[in-house]
Amino acid sequence: MRIARTRLNIAAATAATAGLAVAALATAPVAGVAGAAPAAVPQTKAIPAITGHTLARDVPTPLTSAECEAKWQIACYNPLQYRTAYNLNSLYRKGITGKGRTIVIVDSFGSPTIQHDLDTYSKQFGMKSTKVNVVKWGKVPVFDPTNADMTGWAGETTLDVEMAHAVAPDAKIVLVETAVAETEGVTGLPEMMDAEKYLIDHGVGDVITQSFGATENTFPGFDQGDFSSIKKLRYAFEAANRKHVTVLASSGDGGATDYNADGSAFYDKPVNSWPSSDPLVTSIGGTQLHLDAKGDRVTPDSVYNDYGAGGGGQSHVFARPSFQNGVKSVVGTQRATPDVSMAAAVNGGAWVYSSYDPTAVGWDVYGGTSEASPLFSGIVALADQAAGHRVGNINSALYALAKHGAKGNGIVDVNDGTNNTYAGVTGYTAVDGYDMATGVGTVDALRFVPALARASRR
Repeated sequence: MRIARTRLNIAAATAATAGLAVAALATAPVAGVAGAAPAAVPQTKAIPAITGHTLARDVPTPLTSAECEAKWQIACYNPLQYRTAYNLNSLYRKGITGKGRTIVIVDSFGSPTIQHDLDTYSKQFGMKSTKVNVVKWGKVPVFDPTNADMTGWAGETTLDVEMAHAVAPDAKIVLVETAVAETEGVTGLPEMMDAEKYLIDHGVGDVITQSFGATENTFPGFDQGDFSSIKKLRYAFEAANRKHVTVLASSGDGGATDYNADGSAFYDKPVNSWPSSDPLVTSIGGTQLHLDAKGDRVTPDSVYNDYGAGGGGQSHVFARPSFQNGVKSVVGTQRATPDVSMAAAVNGGAWVYSSYDPTAVGWDVYGGTSEASPLFSGIVALADQAAGHRVGNINSALYALAKHGAKGNGIVDVNDGTNNTYAGVTGYTAVDGYDMATGVGTVDALRFVPALARASRR
């Protein structure tokens, strides 16, 4: 798997049953699958989407956006600006804060300092913190801050938790830390899917956010037209669909392309990545925000395309689902991504606090669609609370809202003509209506949350 994060070293100094289930898991690590695949089997690895999307590292205190512009020639935003940009404060005043709802975040290895870091992050911006319930799935090794794989996932974990909390401050957070084993040529993904299904089956979580992905083409059998290695991993999403749990995934950071099997280069043709491409998942793409110091928009959002680009395009595995029939002239015969987008640009990245690496304690600026997915998980938690129940698989509702009066429903079209062309592969342009650069667009939460709650009534 690939975490949706980009690293650019510019700054050198740089409900009761659910509760019981979480408590039981947190105190007793669960053994995951640990079978080794034959050496001849091609290896598909889950990578955190955050890989490569860090702009600043271990800054002593977060800077204002103006200071970031002067120092690094990029904008940087704090959670208070995001709350203004997405029109969240009016919802909070109405008591819609995610209370009573649970966001599940899935990451390999996790972070040993996540509670401290969330507390520090929250205090810096005058927000109350929340308890992070950590579930260890499988034999998660002791964290080693000199292990680049572990610190990469720790960065992803920190971003995921802090972004979800920034949007839904009263939602409970369950962080699932998985071990990384190898099963039939797929590394890490079976553990993640096993963990997700266990939590779903035990009533833990209303929305699951996944900031990782693996290019469809890298799965065993893909070149022979055999997609069974992907389809055999869908059991968690099928369970989520039955239990009305919303599942999200980052659309990736390679525009219309993505990484090859060993992560050394991008494909030179359009590809897509799973789980974002799965029709049972809502694919979260990326935008670039243009905000003033208060968080008000100076200009409309554009497509995220700077030190990465919002993933989007046609799946080569999944046919067009019925919820995209209304946009078949755009997507063709295949499932297309993304479905909707949130902030992801590095130029306009998010301040995050971390201390998992003792040599780099402090504030970082992150971007990538691994930021966008947890941000949207907070939006879903707010809608769950507003509805009084889980909104579940939101894809049909999302496209219906976009079709019938987008502005009144809180869907904000991104149509400024920017695109997600990246790494030499021509991408897609943000135009009126649905496109494979930002999906249906982004959201105005004050209108979108109640509209989604109404649309999901069962």
